[in-house]
Amino acid sequence: MLAERLIGTFLVRRIGDRQRLARIVETEAYVGPEDLASHSSRGRTKRTEVMFGPAGHAYVYFIYGMYDMLNIVAGKTGSGQAVLIRAAEPIGWEADLSGPGKLARELRITRAQNGLDLTTSGELFLRVPSAGTIKIVRSKRIGIDYAEHWKHALLRFTDPASKALSRP
Repeated sequence: MLAERLIGTFLVRRIGDRQRLARIVETEAYVGPEDLASHSSRGRTKRTEVMFGPAGHAYVYFIYGMYDMLNIVAGKTGSGQAVLIRAAEPIGWEADLSGPGKLARELRITRAQNGLDLTTSGELFLRVPSAGTIKIVRSKRIGIDYAEHWKHALLRFTDPASKALSRP
């Protein structure tokens, strides 16, 4: 599952001649239209169209009238799957990335990056670390009490050793 494999991966953001590096430590999987917590459960809309596209693209949306949130499209084209990047640790710079809204704000990720191909972009992309083993813990996703039986699904993945988690 992509959400689990992203733990420990580096998220790289280039703004002009500056580069910001962050190690992903918390993700949540949204597994398609049948998942009542997923935006794709409401069908294809202008907002969710990128979720139904090819894997590896950014799905960035605005929530609560305050925050942009970064997701990575997962699964086959048409499946409506995505992974929310909930938290990361800054590498070589100081920032609080302990929540999806904070992460997007500090990395200057906005809806302007929605649809960006993270496999070819020089602006925002992923880099797999060279080595290392991380203990990964599965738990329930956060803030989805409305999602009926899906609120109990163990689709949140964390590096429990990280101090940057949005919640322990």
